[in-house]
Order: sequence, then C-alpha cells, then structure tokens
Amino acid sequence: MDVVIIGAGVVGAACAYYASRSGLSVTVVDRGPVAGGTTGAGEGNLLVSDKEAGPELDLALLSARLWQDLSAELPRPVEYEPKGGLVVAPDETTLKALRHFAEGQRAAGVVATEVATLHDLEPHLAPGLAGGFHYPQDAQVQPALAAAHLLKASGATLRLGEEVTGLLLEKGTVRGVRTSRRTLRAPAVVNASGTWAGRIAEFAGTTLPVLPRRGFVLVTEPLPRLIRHKVYAADYIADVASDSASLQSSAVVEGTPAGPVLIGATRERVGFDRTLSTDALRRLAAQAAALFPVLADVRALRTYHGFRPYLPDHLPAIGPDTRAPGLLHACGHEGAGIGLAPATGRLIAASLTNAEPPLDPAPFRPDRFGP
Repeated sequence: MDVVIIGAGVVGAACAYYASRSGLSVTVVDRGPVAGGTTGAGEGNLLVSDKEAGPELDLALLSARLWQDLSAELPRPVEYEPKGGLVVAPDETTLKALRHFAEGQRAAGVVATEVATLHDLEPHLAPGLAGGFHYPQDAQVQPALAAAHLLKASGATLRLGEEVTGLLLEKGTVRGVRTSRRTLRAPAVVNASGTWAGRIAEFAGTTLPVLPRRGFVLVTEPLPRLIRHKVYAADYIADVASDSASLQSSAVVEGTPAGPVLIGATRERVGFDRTLSTDALRRLAAQAAALFPVLADVRALRTYHGFRPYLPDHLPAIGPDTRAPGLLHACGHEGAGIGLAPATGRLIAASLTNAEPPLDPAPFRPDRFGP
C-alpha cells in the first residue's frame, strides 16, 4: 500500500482517484459511510462566481475544467449540470461593487457578463433589481454520487465504519494509521477528514486550526423548472469571506432536475451543535421569497444541515505537513470542498509522486499556521 487517505467525502475521493491514476495503491478509511459528513450535507456547488482573484479562484478554475472532464470520464453519472450562476444586485451601489469584483475575476480567466435585463435569464426574479452578472462556468453535481463514483473509479480499498484512533509514528515520521479494527501501514497518509482534520493533525503532534461552521439548506416541494441558474444576491460573497462567528444568511436559490428547489445558505460557528435553528430557516425562506416572489407560497418539505471545515484565512490546507513527515493534508475548504475537490486531488497526487503540480501549491501549505 502506498497511501492511506482518511475521509471518504468528495475531497478524499478525489485524492484517491488522482493518486490511483498516478499509479499508487490506495486505501481510504472513514469512521462512517461514503459522503457521511460535510459532503452529504452539501448542495453540490461548483462555483467560481463567489471567489475573488487569488489562489482559491485559481484552484476553482482548475477544478471547473476537471469536473467537466470527470463528467465524461467517470463510468457512472454524477448529475453534472453546467447551469451557470447569476449574481444579482439590489441597487446601483452594489452593482458598481460587483463590476469591480468581476474585473479582477476576468483577469484571472473567469467569464463574467453584466446583465441589465435579468428577466431574460430568470423570468421569475423580483422586479426592481439593479442588475447582475452571469457566470457560465458555475455548475452543479450531486455530491454523494460524485464521492461514490470517484471512489469506485479509483479502485481504492475502502475501510468504512472504522474510526482512526491514532497515527503510526516512527522517529517523528508518519507511517500509517491505527483504526478501531486494524493497523494500516503506508509511507504516506492524507488527512481529508473535513471538520475533524484538526484532531488527525494532533495525532501527529502538529496543529491545524480547522473549526466547524454550521449551515442549513431548505428543500421545497417539487416544482416545474422555475429557476434556471444558481441565483444569489451579492451579499453572499461577503458572507463567504466573513470571519464572524454569528449567524449569517444569504439565499442561494436553484432548481434541480428532480423538481425541488434548494435554498441555502447560512453560516455560523457554534461548534458541532446540531440544534435546528428556526431563526436561520426563517431568514433563508424570507430571502429566497424576496429574490423569487413565486416561492412565497411554496411548501418547504424538509431541511438539512452540515458543518463546513473552516480555516481562519479561508484557504484550504493542501499538501505535505513539513512538521510531520509522511502526513499530507487536504482539508479546510469550508463550503467550497465539492467544487475544489478535483484540483485538490491533483495537487495531492503530484506531491505523492514528486510530479509537477498543476498550479502553485505554496498558498495552501499546511504549515502556514503556527502552533
């Protein structure tokens, strides 16, 4: 065995897929089922529209291309839907800020087109909005399917329902993992354990300040395809970049091929508290109805929530941890893990095989965080 990957979410699955394609023998271990954590609670967003020019956007653009390739490569469909995104501004001041934001994105390779007549793209949008930007590179996958099919195509050995209880250390070097059932020896271990990544780092005597950031999603009754794109108000971008621990919400509204409309997303740092927040759900419903008045009388059938793995500088940790040789990290993507998974997998595979990385890995160095 060449590498053990801790975590059977979409990031761990992408690492397994690209490591296997690089010729490595891979085992994936998870204390639960495939996509049992953050991945299974996600909407499947593949976004470039919400990222300012910089390292994360570079990662997102590479991933956007890789998701297109994967939708054709994988033998089973992941419900890849290149629906595009529409970011709307309620007033001229916000629209001016969006123009400035889009200018920086275009310089990095994003396709962003200003739209004055929003109802040509989304006929059911509320009247009176100042304008917005269309992002055709935004897309969608079904996250649990994506993780499952990446793992299946990787050929990796799966050890599900096995909690990692420690790392094997030999003279300060990581040489495998201990689980609740067995010992797995390998010259490399990849920490793709999402919100629990900090605990895995501690097993190696190092530090990774990953915190859970809770988010809720509303699911409506099945409807005709009223909403064509992934639509959200410009304040969502500020929420994504915020360091606040308090409740923040900005509706992201999208239709699905099956009929229900998905309405996200809230953010708050409350540890692993799974208590249902009626305040968060009310906010989401009101904001969605403000964007699309047609939703005001639609029934919400259910809600679900999960915990995004948050790092303080809003960049994931990807690559080897120089403080613990043999340990690599692929975590801390917060709400963008599904979108950023393929590029993360490519970076991890390049590091494992000493190959040329597909982009500069330096901004994602895990050892950028002090003790």
